Amino acid sequence: MNVTEEIKRGAGKEKNQSGDYLIRAITGDRQIRAIAVKTTGLVEKARQIHRTSPLASAALGRALSGALMVASFLKSGKEISLTFQGDGPLKRVVAEADLNGNVRGYVKNSGANLPMDQEGKLAVSRGIGRGTLIVRKDLGLKEPYEGQVPLISGEIGEDLTYYFTKSEQTPSSVGVGVLVNADLSIAAAGGFLIQLFPEAEEQAISRLENNIKAIKSVSSLIEQGMSPEELLTEVLKGLKFRIMESKEVQYSCRCSRERVAALLAGLDPEEINQMLKEQGRVEVGCHFCDKSYEFSREEIEKLELGSDN
Repeated sequence: MNVTEEIKRGAGKEKNQSGDYLIRAITGDRQIRAIAVKTTGLVEKARQIHRTSPLASAALGRALSGALMVASFLKSGKEISLTFQGDGPLKRVVAEADLNGNVRGYVKNSGANLPMDQEGKLAVSRGIGRGTLIVRKDLGLKEPYEGQVPLISGEIGEDLTYYFTKSEQTPSSVGVGVLVNADLSIAAAGGFLIQLFPEAEEQAISRLENNIKAIKSVSSLIEQGMSPEELLTEVLKGLKFRIMESKEVQYSCRCSRERVAALLAGLDPEEINQMLKEQGRVEVGCHFCDKSYEFSREEIEKLELGSDN
């Protein structure tokens, strides 16, 4: 499904930051499983943290919504990361999510922007460009599982659809969208993920395909007030389904001073000493929440990270 965004005319309205949530559903005949998510508030939070351009907001918002839906398939306590690495001006878009509805992400070049396409939509495809989608899953094993597929469009939803079909052999459809206000705030964001079970019949598949084709813009439906339940009603029109789970989702970074100190332990002691020599301290910033952690020379010595210790 080709989902597009646009910059909405007029000033943005204040959004309920706690109104984001995700639902998982299954059709009564167990032929199709479906997920829908509203992420307007958390994408706005991400925009504020990273000070993203409209193009970067759209790309990051799509990735955050996609990561939350993919993570909903995981077992308790595990997490996934999606990396869209392309040759476009955005360079790299990363989103990480866990089963509990926590998500975080960043854009390598958050200020990059491009002219609108011919339809007046944000050019996310050109912003990401050609490259690779890397899906990394922490499944509780010694090493995380990692799958890679080429980016087929840079549209994120289409690339995730291709990943599920190619890498996991699961026929899927992913639709994600972000609507940006004229004042650069987020008017609406969210998406859906549909997967077919092997028992899916042609009649159900045909009906589903027609329903998805009729949806031109996920973000516009959410901006009009459509809930995740109502969004699935549109996607699964004519098919009976029941909701298996509903949970809140939020932008949340798990970085801490202790985690950063552990990361510093993996650096070359000479590199740490060079930073101390040049700056008199070691400063590390978090890509996901833009927090900065400073370590004085005395703190570094206590952590025994320098080469002179």
